[in-house]
Amino acid sequence: MKVLSSYIALDLEFNQANGIEEIIQLSAVKMINHEEVEQFDTYVYTDTPLQSFINGLTGITADKVATAPEISQVIASFADFVGDLPLIGYNAQKSDLPLLLEEGLDLTSHYQVDVYDEAFERRSTDLNGIINLKLTSVADFLAIKGRGHNSLEDARMTAKVYEAFLELDANKAYLSQQEQVTTDNPFAALGGFWE
Repeated sequence: MKVLSSYIALDLEFNQANGIEEIIQLSAVKMINHEEVEQFDTYVYTDTPLQSFINGLTGITADKVATAPEISQVIASFADFVGDLPLIGYNAQKSDLPLLLEEGLDLTSHYQVDVYDEAFERRSTDLNGIINLKLTSVADFLAIKGRGHNSLEDARMTAKVYEAFLELDANKAYLSQQEQVTTDNPFAALGGFWE
C-alpha cells in the first residue's frame, strides 16, 4: 500500500432523481503528518426534490440544500482545499471522482489510495472474519467509531481506516525485521549479553 503522511480523505453524498445524480454534500479531512488539521464540509444547493430514503439515510433535508452554495462555488472551494495534496477515498473511483468530474473537477491524478481496494486485499488477513466491506463495517472491525452516510464522518473514517492499515503494515514490517535479526543471530534471545 502506498504510504502517505499528508493527504486529503474525501467523501460525498448524492441524490439521484430521474436518472441524474447530484452532489448534495461534499466533505474532506486534511491530514498532515498523519494528523487531521483541517476539514472541508458543505451541503450543495439543489432544487431537485430529495429522494425520501436520502433523508432517512443521511439526515440531509431539503432545507439544508435549499440554502447551500451552488455546485460551481463548492467545486472551486474544494479544489483550493485539495491543492496539490494526494487524495484517498473509499471506493471513490466508482462514484465520487466521476461525479466531481461531471462538475468539471478532475482529481484522478491526485487519487493515490482507494481504501476499499486495500480492505478487499486484507479481507483474509487483517480483516479475517469481517461480515462485509462497507466502510462502517471495516471501521467497526478496527474499533474505529463513526457515523456512516454523513460525508464528513465518512471522510474521517476513511482516514482513520487508512491510518490503521499503515499501523498494521508498520507492525508487520517490525515483526519481520525482528524475525530476521533472531534468525541471523543465534544469541539474540540473550539480549546483547555476548556483545
